[in-house]
Amino acid sequence: MAGASLKDIIKIEYQKCAGDPIYFMRKYCMIQHPVRGKIPFHLYPFQEDTLTDFKDNRYNIVLKSRQTGISTLVAGFSLWKMLFNQDFNVLVIATKQEVAKNLITKIRVMNQYLPSWLKQTTVEDNKLSLRYSNGSQAKATSAAGDAGRSEALSLLVFDEAAFIDSIEEIWISAQSTLSTGGNAIILSTPNGVGNFFHRTWVGAEEGRNGFNTIRLHWSVHPERAQPWRDEQERLLGPKGAAQECDCDFVSSGDTVIDPALLQFYRETYCQEPLEKTGFDGNLWKWEYPDYNQSYMVVADVARGDGGDYSTAQVFDVVNSTQVAEYKGKLDTKDFGNFLVSLSTDYNNALLVVENANIGWAVIQQVIDRGYGNLFYMSKDLKYVDVAHQMTNKFRAEERGMVAGFSTTSKTRPLIISKLDDYLREKSFTIRSTRLIDELFTFIWNGNRAEAMKGYNDDLVMALSIGLWVRDTALRLRQEGIDLTKQALGGINQSVTQVDGFGGNSSFDENPWQMRVGNQTEDLSWLLK
Repeated sequence: MAGASLKDIIKIEYQKCAGDPIYFMRKYCMIQHPVRGKIPFHLYPFQEDTLTDFKDNRYNIVLKSRQTGISTLVAGFSLWKMLFNQDFNVLVIATKQEVAKNLITKIRVMNQYLPSWLKQTTVEDNKLSLRYSNGSQAKATSAAGDAGRSEALSLLVFDEAAFIDSIEEIWISAQSTLSTGGNAIILSTPNGVGNFFHRTWVGAEEGRNGFNTIRLHWSVHPERAQPWRDEQERLLGPKGAAQECDCDFVSSGDTVIDPALLQFYRETYCQEPLEKTGFDGNLWKWEYPDYNQSYMVVADVARGDGGDYSTAQVFDVVNSTQVAEYKGKLDTKDFGNFLVSLSTDYNNALLVVENANIGWAVIQQVIDRGYGNLFYMSKDLKYVDVAHQMTNKFRAEERGMVAGFSTTSKTRPLIISKLDDYLREKSFTIRSTRLIDELFTFIWNGNRAEAMKGYNDDLVMALSIGLWVRDTALRLRQEGIDLTKQALGGINQSVTQVDGFGGNSSFDENPWQMRVGNQTEDLSWLLK
């Protein structure tokens, strides 16, 4: 630029930087590379595209692979906004203050190495904040329900958003300030499905929430190739690599049941019910009662605080197939009446009711209605004495039995393990999308399997109980019947030989009759 003064050159450069964050970062920002030390921020094409998205869209959600430099990019974008705007307020929120502080550190490093004519006067500079005399600032904080509530935010940044437990509360509390024109960048590697990050991503893809989606698969990085991806799988394992490299919601997270398996069930077996019936339309039926089949109805009763649902699973015991399902909100009396009606319709099915909390009120209603095939369980949980189901509550008390199924610290791991066994072996047919949705958000929280925060697991628990009862109580009961038949067959043979009744006797017509001399006794009661 012949003849131009230094002042003119600086003015032109300043204007270029103010108008284009890509130009500003490529030419004037230094970053701390973990291996190479302080180096210029040479942007890759995918990073330039991402910056353009940040500039052109108010709300952005970034689903990213590890080591793509996106946190550094957000730091540079934040610095650019602070330098060239008055009172631009950036708040960075992460799972821990230490994580949020890292992004502030990136901003501070870039600011430190700017040429003097680009710098703003700094009035505060520490590990958690950087503030300029023009009123712009960047601050870091850990996730808490009130984070961002009192801030006049220009840009809200959630770093590793999928791992922030209280993020929904923070997002809601920040809306009052963002609604006046503030921007938001939500970035994370995936952490399973059902959480705020996943829901926001899906909503953005469907055009429901105003977020612009940016997916950064590991392959967008020009220095990454398949050998790098293979090495990540060796280091992190298949699940970890899917989460950290592939932007894969389904294969990431801590779901109890393998998400890929759940996807298989959804695509292979799930179908619309033949009808959605009941007073609230929440009883879904895939098969009507077949009077040649045996069924089980398993119910999980809502706690009563309005936060969960009363549910029932109906399945064909022999074919291990889901035939009906209910999920709704009924009071205990109505739910008890509903279960009696449902069980009666399905061939007087074995009715198993979880007896925790107000489950007892439902069970009492079933007993008062005189339903004849209610499940009883041994009070002594060292024994699975469910082979002898009692339908008479007085006899049950005599034998130490209690109505319903007791979910305890001893039985809960057993029923969850049984659910996992059945689904891994693909030996149970699930038809319900509601159930699959619950399974996708049924996660390990430490050593406890439970619904992700904000979700329910009522359908899952009902199915788990049912599968366990099917594989213990009914199996043991059938084994007992088979043994009784064998014993009676031996009696049949012995009596025939002793008394000399031949093969043409009436005994062959009814094998449960035993004759001694001229007397006949019917032994079929032994099977009841």
